[in-house]
Amino acid sequence: MSLWECIDQYADAGIRHVLCTDVARDGAMAGPNFDLYRDILARYPELLLQASGGVRNIEDLQKLRDMKVPAAITGRALLDGAITAAEVVAFRQNA
Repeated sequence: MSLWECIDQYADAGIRHVLCTDVARDGAMAGPNFDLYRDILARYPELLLQASGGVRNIEDLQKLRDMKVPAAITGRALLDGAITAAEVVAFRQNA
């Protein structure tokens, strides 16, 4: 089943939130799959998307925010110190 078929299947049930992980980028610190998230939101603008996989720094989070992605998983970037607690606090305050 493709991603699109999966979302379509749940659309009839009123899906609102989708956590989408690009497993090829998960933990790789290679940058999020911005094209994938852009495509998802173009097809399903009503979704509240959670992006996962590849977040490297606070700039990645800002770019996701600019794309209207309301949430992102930042596990490795936080664990490795690429994003600091102070950056997260400042980022959240400016949300």
